Amino acid sequence: MKVLVLAALVAAAAAVAIRDEFQETVFKKDSMVNVDVKTKEMYILKLLNHILQPTMYEDIREIAREYSLEDNVDKYLKVEVVKNFVEMYKVGMLPRGEVFVHTSERQMEQAVTTFRVLYFAKDFDVFVRTACFMRERINPGMFVYAVTAAVFHRVDCRGITLPAPYEIYPYFFVDSQVIDKVFKMKMTKAAMDPVIRDYYGIKVKDNNIVVVDWRKGTRNILSPNDQVSYFTEDIDINTYMYYLHMNYPYWMTDEVYSVNKERRGEVYMYAQMQLLARYELERLSKNMCSVKPVVWHEMLNDGYWPKIRMHNGESMPARRNHVTPINQYNIEDKILADDIESIIREAIIKGHIEMRDGTRVTLQKAEDIEYLARMVLGGYGFKHDDAKVIHVSNVFKRVFSINNNDINKYTYVPGAIDMYSTCLRDPVFWRLMKRITNVFVLYKNLLPHYTRDEVDFPGVKVTHVTTDKLVTYMDEYDVDVTNAVYLDSVEMQKKRSDMIYVARMHRLNHQPFKVNIEVDSDKAVDAIVRVFIGPKYDCNGEYMTVNDKRLGMVEIDSFLYKLNTGRNTIVRDSVDMHGVIQQRPWTRRIWDRSTVSTGYGVKSVDSWWHKSRTGFPHRLLLPMGTKGGFKLQMYVIVSPVRTGRTVPSVDMSISQERHNCRFTTCVDTMPLGFPFDRPVVEREFYTNNMKFVDVSVYRKDMATSNQVRETDTSNYVMKREDLTYLDNDLMVPRSYRDVMVMDAENTAQV
Repeated sequence: MKVLVLAALVAAAAAVAIRDEFQETVFKKDSMVNVDVKTKEMYILKLLNHILQPTMYEDIREIAREYSLEDNVDKYLKVEVVKNFVEMYKVGMLPRGEVFVHTSERQMEQAVTTFRVLYFAKDFDVFVRTACFMRERINPGMFVYAVTAAVFHRVDCRGITLPAPYEIYPYFFVDSQVIDKVFKMKMTKAAMDPVIRDYYGIKVKDNNIVVVDWRKGTRNILSPNDQVSYFTEDIDINTYMYYLHMNYPYWMTDEVYSVNKERRGEVYMYAQMQLLARYELERLSKNMCSVKPVVWHEMLNDGYWPKIRMHNGESMPARRNHVTPINQYNIEDKILADDIESIIREAIIKGHIEMRDGTRVTLQKAEDIEYLARMVLGGYGFKHDDAKVIHVSNVFKRVFSINNNDINKYTYVPGAIDMYSTCLRDPVFWRLMKRITNVFVLYKNLLPHYTRDEVDFPGVKVTHVTTDKLVTYMDEYDVDVTNAVYLDSVEMQKKRSDMIYVARMHRLNHQPFKVNIEVDSDKAVDAIVRVFIGPKYDCNGEYMTVNDKRLGMVEIDSFLYKLNTGRNTIVRDSVDMHGVIQQRPWTRRIWDRSTVSTGYGVKSVDSWWHKSRTGFPHRLLLPMGTKGGFKLQMYVIVSPVRTGRTVPSVDMSISQERHNCRFTTCVDTMPLGFPFDRPVVEREFYTNNMKFVDVSVYRKDMATSNQVRETDTSNYVMKREDLTYLDNDLMVPRSYRDVMVMDAENTAQV
């Protein structure tokens, strides 16, 4: 993988050497309504490039100078959204130098007001000109948020591949020690002391590529949760969380967006529960037990050190071990969280809830989970204005936010839990998620269990399920962090950085594998195939029953398949599994107009565009294995296609039209998570159309891998300071360091 990435970098660098990336894409003086998707994509890339500085492109500056919102109100579908933004802008919005924070109600209200202006532009031409106007006037973080949301939801922006968020703003994804080293190289123009450079793990390539080894830095371990930091701090899993929010923003409640025509509440709920199940599998691979829901009066024993420094120089605050969560500053948020949670739980028990406008919403049937999920995760019915909904998750987050004692309206230093792009890093977020999702577990537990007829598929039998050997390993990947540094005046004129700065990280990956399913059918019929993996034993080595592990089953694939009469052999390659995405293309590759923007072997632009914003990282399908094999179970169920379940506001064709087909929402109306979403009665559960099989996930040492050449450092620690001078590597296995320290002490005694 490293070779592929470096090859792409070399190609990109060569392309930069012979031409400017954007010379061919200049904003037109006339209408930009009918330009193709590729050209639209280039416009957006220019707007998001080096977002922390004023734009380097004269055409954007010219439009920003000449365009006036107040003089063009007739070019928007809703005049009031423009008036609201202008009034808010005149009163004062978040200053450009501040960090935009997702849990700040004031800042989110401003961001949504900005989004509405962009969203209600009548055509793409007006949208782009409005974006140019805002690019030079509003907070960069707020601008990126509003533009990203608009591109996600505007019809005329479909097909546009956005730069990965970790390339737009690397600060939230890359450790501060890496950013610091990049700045040192920028300031010295790569003319650092070679001894220091080697000590820091910095290499300068002949093609002006600076590679900083992410592993070369201080290892800080505050709690056992840091054992799985390779998963919680993974740039792709945090991008997935951020894009989940962008697909289903909690504040998007207005019917005019048509989002109420989708199963958005249920999808977002299930995605959160699946993330939690996947996290618990990773913990189990380290013999760590399940996450416990957060309890207000209990002390938080597990601290967290984010290792993130933001562009304004502030470091994201750390939370030490053994702290009391409730204090004088967050008691009001805690009371509000208690009140909302008690109202929702009471509504589940009673089977209905009355909204503020007097509407009575029933919570009794399977399909009512949509309303409950919107209520909990999207503020459904509490208020009727975008950005002013009561968002239960944000209320819970604010209880644990570091910044609960503001000095003024713009003093907001976010903790990791405050941002959608960083919240998965903090172990307390998973505990909050566990408490919130337990609301849905309560609701499902009160529904009737699935009968044999609901689970069975008469005439269909799953006879065999086999897989290739499941092998995981830690590979290398280079992250482009060039946008973290600032361009000087000469580089601004050239519209590019003289050097490309990348951070070389270690990340979890697995070898490609296939799942082979043999199915006998007595008829030709359409079927839904669902594939899960989950635990076999708990953290204490005890065998888990179906009910014990049903909430820990991770759905790795689900797809529509036409069964033929007789024997059917279904082969699913891991790279083709539904809802997964391979490596996101480098933005520099998208810039190269001679390269297909889908990148990395993806043949369909529509397919890649859809997966780029909804796909789960393919390389994280499997938890880290062990040398002897991490024992799991794979479960396959083949079910008939059922489309009879109805929710008045949901239209399956809307999801198909928007290419927003998460899980089985476009082909089936069964509850997401079926058949594990409700308690199981085992005497009625096991049928011929399903099968459990034992599987093992093996971990391959990097030293013996033919895909990577270095050593796995997940359990490595720093050498003693007096033993590191001019050494090739700063990191040694924990056991080896102990031996070295003993040898050093014995030598000193002699």
